[in-house]
Amino acid sequence: MLVLSLGLWAAPAETRMSDSPTAARRPLDEPQAPSGAGPNASTLAAWQDRKFGMFIHFGLYSLAGGMWHGQRVDKGYSEQILANAQVPPKQYEALANQFDPVHFDADAIAALAKAAGMKFIVITAKHHDGFNLFQTAQTPYNVVDGTPYHQDIVKKLAEACARAGLTFGIYYSTIDWHHPGGNTYIESNSNPITPAQEAFNVAQLKELMSHYGPISEIWFDMGKPTPAQSAHFAQTVHALQSQTMISGRVWNHRGDFAVMGDNSEPDVAMELPWQAPASMFPETWGYRSWQPRADLPGKIRENITRLVRVVSQGGNYILNIGPEGDGSVVPYEAQVLHGIGAWLQRNGEAIYGTRKQPFAALDFGYATVGPQAIYLFVAKPPADGQLHLPGLVDTALGRAYRLGSPDATVAVRHDADGASIPLDRLAGWPAADNGGTTVEAFMPVVVLPFKGALHVRPATIAAARDGSFQLQPAQASHYLNYNGEGYEDPATLYKLMWQIDAKASDYTCTVTYTPLPQPTPLDVWIDGQRYRLNLAGAPAGTQDVASQTIPVHRDRAAHPYAMQVEVTPPSPFEQGSRLPVAIRSVVLSPAR
Repeated sequence: MLVLSLGLWAAPAETRMSDSPTAARRPLDEPQAPSGAGPNASTLAAWQDRKFGMFIHFGLYSLAGGMWHGQRVDKGYSEQILANAQVPPKQYEALANQFDPVHFDADAIAALAKAAGMKFIVITAKHHDGFNLFQTAQTPYNVVDGTPYHQDIVKKLAEACARAGLTFGIYYSTIDWHHPGGNTYIESNSNPITPAQEAFNVAQLKELMSHYGPISEIWFDMGKPTPAQSAHFAQTVHALQSQTMISGRVWNHRGDFAVMGDNSEPDVAMELPWQAPASMFPETWGYRSWQPRADLPGKIRENITRLVRVVSQGGNYILNIGPEGDGSVVPYEAQVLHGIGAWLQRNGEAIYGTRKQPFAALDFGYATVGPQAIYLFVAKPPADGQLHLPGLVDTALGRAYRLGSPDATVAVRHDADGASIPLDRLAGWPAADNGGTTVEAFMPVVVLPFKGALHVRPATIAAARDGSFQLQPAQASHYLNYNGEGYEDPATLYKLMWQIDAKASDYTCTVTYTPLPQPTPLDVWIDGQRYRLNLAGAPAGTQDVASQTIPVHRDRAAHPYAMQVEVTPPSPFEQGSRLPVAIRSVVLSPAR
């Protein structure tokens, strides 16, 4: 069963932990945040409520605009032109003498973000080229001391965000191609961080966290720091601003939120806070003068769809703009943002402050859940005119209506499979809306009010004839650790979870696994109740498969619609912990 109350998912009573005065705690079957200071539960909830924000990639590379010596540079992102075009460092540094972005209007950018429906802004305080958009005592290679502009851009934007009621964050690259003895370009920017550069970064982090007001999030990026260096960076931030959300790209699982790959979204269920970063065009983040900019309505629809898709999965969406070298916003990008904002003006209630959809999949589109309403985004009009909501049972549902038209309602139909909403009977539902020919018409939202708790019966695995279950990893929901040792480090598995149609109350549970040389603890969770296994080891090469059996009990009060079976590392376990053994199968047989 999935239960939602006041817009927040409820964890099983057995796994819920109280919040500490500093870092928030999570249910015991989820990875725990790093120890020490960190964002509390209120900060996490506020961060997740914002949903949509602006990324800004701006720097010396904006002057180049993807060109060098009159030639287009189409290799890699334009903000990395120093490396991609193999520009001599002194020639690149000379761009600072021309950097005078007189058209950088921080208040206008904040106003544009608000018009787009964005709730926060993050700007590149320092990118890989080592140039700083803030005044720093660590190097004169900064916008105040090293350019004719002589103004602190980070400060100007922080103050503009405060005036506009937006939260403010900064991007910080831990690699630095300008730092003496620091980094040069390598594939995927997975550079080790030298001790001198670590000290330099820490000194700059202290400046950024001390002189620019509240920092809502710090977007670390790239490099391949050691676990100790990642901890050093994170602890430096939290020592000065404990409620700053740290991106997962500080690496080694020290972040407060996971970051997906560039222009990517997760393809598995997510439990931790997460963010999807997107650029207007996948080819670049920094300004590219010769970038084709066509099909404005299509680009608006593309980003509305990505926003909805990310939010329906429980994430935040941060969309980038790349101002020109003089600081002006590219008109096309401003038009895209205004188009998204026009759609959000009508449909924002279904985005902000919501949580992820309780359905595994919907054939017509996506959903989010607010305090007392389900919001249904109709991306593909159903052929039968019905919005099918599989598993929606035992919930006090109101009459459905299109968002913005609360007086034209329709009754919801109930059946054994769940509930459905007849669009053909929804007054004022014009067929033209489904075509998405205008922003007003694109992806209309249907509101389904409910009272009390929301109950959704999950799709379950059926029992064999004898009432047993042979659960395979391929049948499970997989939960992954992101942002490990660096950008190239693949996500790793920390949890498998099955929902099964269990009829009995008591079962014997046999876990079959590939043994390690030493004994290994493992947790099995049944309906939120933890069972600790101490798996026997076997000398390498002597045994390919081993198993252990324990009695377990079904708790229908906690999970009335399905028995929930999980395997995790021994709890409590920290972010980055992996399933300690390879699971071959989990077999549950009714107790005799």
